[in-house]
Amino acid sequence: MKHEAQSENRYTLERAKAYIEEHRHNVNPVYRLGYHLMPEVGWMNDPNGFIYFNGMYHMFYQYYPYKPVWGPMHWGHAVSHDLVSWSYLPVALAPDHPYDRNGCFSGSAIVQDGKLVLMYTGHVVTGPDKDKDYQQTQNIAVSENGIDFVKSELNPVIGLHQIPEYTSPKDFRDPKVFERNGMYYCVLGSNDDTGNGNILLYRSTDLLNWTYVNVLAQSDGTLGDNWECPDIFSLDDRDVLIMSPQRMPAQGDQYRNLHSTVYMMGTLDTDKGVLQYDEYVPLDCGFDFYAPQTMEDAQGRRIMMAWMETWESEIPTQASHAWAGAMTLPRQLIRKGERLIFQPLPELSKYRLAGVEQKARSVEDGTHDLGISGDCYELHAVFEAAEAQYFGLKLRTSEHEETVITYDVQERRLSMNRDRAGQGLGGERATTVDLHEGKLELRIFVDISSIEVFIQQGEQVMSARIYPDPNSKGIEVFSQGKCTLTELRKWDLQV
Repeated sequence: MKHEAQSENRYTLERAKAYIEEHRHNVNPVYRLGYHLMPEVGWMNDPNGFIYFNGMYHMFYQYYPYKPVWGPMHWGHAVSHDLVSWSYLPVALAPDHPYDRNGCFSGSAIVQDGKLVLMYTGHVVTGPDKDKDYQQTQNIAVSENGIDFVKSELNPVIGLHQIPEYTSPKDFRDPKVFERNGMYYCVLGSNDDTGNGNILLYRSTDLLNWTYVNVLAQSDGTLGDNWECPDIFSLDDRDVLIMSPQRMPAQGDQYRNLHSTVYMMGTLDTDKGVLQYDEYVPLDCGFDFYAPQTMEDAQGRRIMMAWMETWESEIPTQASHAWAGAMTLPRQLIRKGERLIFQPLPELSKYRLAGVEQKARSVEDGTHDLGISGDCYELHAVFEAAEAQYFGLKLRTSEHEETVITYDVQERRLSMNRDRAGQGLGGERATTVDLHEGKLELRIFVDISSIEVFIQQGEQVMSARIYPDPNSKGIEVFSQGKCTLTELRKWDLQV
């Protein structure tokens, strides 16, 4: 029966490989990114199995190669020496077994006895309504070489009978596995089946036999109805939980997207299976950031990447470009008190071309062309607010297009507006930012169809996809009242 079910399934690793080989050169290059990871062809969403293994960074990802839309999920696979320049490897997992026949959903990776082990969610549709009728189990696949994976004959390793009482019988997914004190643990995203998201903790000695421990954390009623893509790790003697709450109500300027991302910093009691924490904080304040996953590399750095899109909205490249989806830049996480600081990696600097630096200039009442331009660059700007009511930058500008970053001094509010950014959705996102000794420092990465703004040396980040005309390359500064642009440096980036 097992082999019969497999033969009926039309999704295989061989079919995916052949399709990618035949179609990857047919993608429209107009909005292809220069220094971010994206799919060769087809659809990409959540980062999965982010790990450093055998001298390389490995990133797996939710992948549907056949169309630029969400479909039966595979695991795409790419590797890098520096997290900037990526090489594609063959698809690692296809939905080719009865327990994952409708999708190999998100999960993670761990090294065990020199082998690379993937733990993922098998998704099975059980009725006529695929959005309501489904079940999910946890499975593993093992590789000797980090490329070719064999699914365990013991799958599922966490089955339906191991879902605890008072928990959703179907939303049971996205295992992030980790090791602590000689024991394996994994956290899973779920909900209490009454409208509150939660995280479940499981324990194992061998990655094959798992025991339920407890509800690690749960919504207080303000954090959405289902929690996805959990990740927990230690950073300078504190435990950090990151996760993606679905349909979380907005709180002022924060959490304005349909689905959000947050982190909690506290203390994990693995015996009781509970994380003690006091507050939650957004991981990104922009439009397009979801399902982040972290890893620790050989240098001991905690590095995070996320899907740089938003669910349930049309992406301009879906129409006729044959691809959709990208990952954010990798960000190093640094603890500063009870907050995380987000830093671009220094590896990016080796891809800088000749830079441009301008001397300090006064900006007063109006918009001024800075005499520099581009569509694939790093920009470092420092403003001294002085007497200005507001000030900021306009990027990817032309007569009809602009993406606008504005700081309102009295409101202490930094906003990003893409109403005139080109194709795709418009709108504004904003966050509260305090000046440092009267100054605002921005480090901005623009990459063809994306923009990431690191604020005040990484205290916050705003990420967005934008789709301007290729000729919209201007960079402008503006203010209402008098301020000073004390520093301005720009480097084109080329991988």
